[in-house]
Amino acid sequence: MATTAPAAGQPLGQSPCHGAERAGGKLKVLFLCTGNSCRSQMAEAWARARCADTLEVWSAGTQPQGIDPRAARVMAEAGVPLEGGRSKHVNELAGIRFDHVITLCGHAQEHCPFFPGPTRVRHVGFDDPPRLAAGAPDEESALGHYRRVRDELRAFVERLPGMLREAPDAAPGNDSAVTPAVPAPPAVPAAAPAPGGMGLFERRLSLWVALCMFVGIALGRWLPDLTARLRVLEFGAGSQINIPIAILIWLMIYPMMLKIDFASVLEVRRRPRGLLVTLFVNWLVKPFSMALVGALFFRYVFASWIGPDLAGQYLAGVIILAAAPCTAMVFVWSQLSDGDPAYTLVQVAVNDLVMLFAFAPIVSLLVAGAAGLVVPFRVLLYAVLIFVVIPLALGAGSRTLLLRRRGREWFENRLLPRFRPVTVVALLATLVLIFAFQADNLISRPVHVLLIAVPILLQVYFNSGLALILMRLLRVPYRVAAPGALIGASNFFELAVATAITLYGPESGAALATVVGVLVEVPVMLSVCTGCRALRAGYERAVPAAGMTV
Repeated sequence: MATTAPAAGQPLGQSPCHGAERAGGKLKVLFLCTGNSCRSQMAEAWARARCADTLEVWSAGTQPQGIDPRAARVMAEAGVPLEGGRSKHVNELAGIRFDHVITLCGHAQEHCPFFPGPTRVRHVGFDDPPRLAAGAPDEESALGHYRRVRDELRAFVERLPGMLREAPDAAPGNDSAVTPAVPAPPAVPAAAPAPGGMGLFERRLSLWVALCMFVGIALGRWLPDLTARLRVLEFGAGSQINIPIAILIWLMIYPMMLKIDFASVLEVRRRPRGLLVTLFVNWLVKPFSMALVGALFFRYVFASWIGPDLAGQYLAGVIILAAAPCTAMVFVWSQLSDGDPAYTLVQVAVNDLVMLFAFAPIVSLLVAGAAGLVVPFRVLLYAVLIFVVIPLALGAGSRTLLLRRRGREWFENRLLPRFRPVTVVALLATLVLIFAFQADNLISRPVHVLLIAVPILLQVYFNSGLALILMRLLRVPYRVAAPGALIGASNFFELAVATAITLYGPESGAALATVVGVLVEVPVMLSVCTGCRALRAGYERAVPAAGMTV
């Protein structure tokens, strides 16, 4: 009879099982991943071959899929065949009192059942060879990903016995905030970027941004009629949401929504630290620090270039921009930095709820002349509906249907990688349109555009850096910390532009300042994504993705 996976956080059954007692003082270790088809099978085989005198080992999956033939092939090449092994559900091992459970993939970590008794659960993530191989040009390149992960697992397993025995005492169970003695796996070589990364696009970031800027400005100047027709296409008059850009953002967001396992959304309540840091930076730091930095530059440093009247309007514009944390593009930044999609969704949703109540009071407090501000609720409603609700519904429906019809292996290893070029092309096209729409501002007032960009740039890097530092101090895993840092740095420019126009008019300095925020948003946030990925290996060595209370 097929077993049924327990919900995350629910105890495994206590049925009798052979081998439940400690054997000869050996530590009982379970390697857990989703399919028990590749990484956990390799880890078990290496442990049996190298650590049989100190460890008693098993492997299992939360959704077993059968042994991966390529995994069996590369292990046979190393002289440690997987012959006789089979893919097992974790329920089959119910009753064994494990000393340690080590999850090897993020999905297994999020859906790890509760293990009663003194079991310590740790997460040590390794790249998914089938997912990497799906984008390989030939079979030998595909096998190269398997061989690399095989060798990383061997090095990890050979160091494991001593490290587990030396691990400090900690509260047992899945909820313990254990600082693991398990090392992070070796960093992925630059030639083989981790899934979700930008690859060639990331390495040529400056070139692509410069090219898009040139093409966009040329389009705006040489084809002004076409640009004007595209610019006025909005979801309702005054919505400030451009239809062509919205379609491109959908193409970027939809793959991210496909990745969201909605069972894991409910687990966020057990990991509140990342969300609390995001709220702290967005609402207690960002608008107030922007008011301080903006006043310093516009009223003093740049005073001789812009004059007191424009200084006040530019200051108002950047404060409005800082008081509106990003809604739509965060999903794109999270995907490019390999963030946790479920956690990102919750961060965005909570920010949007806070925005309903906090945006107007903060802007009224910090901006002269905004005491009677009423939030452009229509803009906020349109943005949440168009950029969150619709793609979320499409993603959830597609995911459920495709998983049911084609299975998880096809969905994760074949379908999702195909969206990567779509995301990149849509992002570049968005950049072209933004620069095309603002070509006149860039050409007519280039010096003021550059001056306004200075405090905005400083704020982007300051807030993203602060959020990442706080996440690290609180030991929040990278895949939660990275999107949290990006939310703290990016802005909801549709709401900001609409608010500035409502308060000061479309030709005002405040409106120009919010428009400069639009120009800065994409290229600068791409650089922050690149920085997050560059820092990932060091971050995960300091804060391995262990424990659940983050």
